[in-house]
Amino acid sequence: MTRHLVSWTGVDDPSRVDLASIDLGSTSMRAIGGSRALDFSSSWELEVADGWITRALRVTTRGFGWGRMLELTRSRSGTWAAEATSWGDDDMAPPGLEDPARLDGAVDCDLGLCPVTNTMPIRRLGLLDGDLACTNLVMAWVEMPSLRVLRSDQAYASGASAGLVNYASADGSFRAELTVDADGLVIDYPDLARRERASSH
Repeated sequence: MTRHLVSWTGVDDPSRVDLASIDLGSTSMRAIGGSRALDFSSSWELEVADGWITRALRVTTRGFGWGRMLELTRSRSGTWAAEATSWGDDDMAPPGLEDPARLDGAVDCDLGLCPVTNTMPIRRLGLLDGDLACTNLVMAWVEMPSLRVLRSDQAYASGASAGLVNYASADGSFRAELTVDADGLVIDYPDLARRERASSH
């Protein structure tokens, strides 16, 4: 595995800074990271097994007077489960996963506001290796900073040239052309985040 240290600055929220240390293999990855914004901070840990399939995502978020924790896991048989806790005063939706059956067919988690989790479908589908038509996917989307887990139907396709990936919600209400490097790590996510620094060891 090659270790990458990457940071991004929020485009939608310039106060937000994301940092990740990513161990990237040929068919799997693991990563730790976190985010700092004006109203909350977060830390997370991601485990991705062979085939770029999510095994576990652990996230903690904290704000003024509140905190939340989530452990989201996917079994080898494809069943999702979540354990979540919260404390303090806030007006967000409860953390966790209300109905695991809603995630049937999902192999990826998608951590809100975080560019790292786009790498799994990009690498698994081989979007950087050729011209791949639009492919529909189901994601276990983790809302930030509430840590509520929702089903998200998304679509990925190869872009018009090397280093570009087309991403959209399945209903077409959101579309973006992501710029990524040769490892499938996001450089520019329009209206969300722009990479500031990257190094590998």
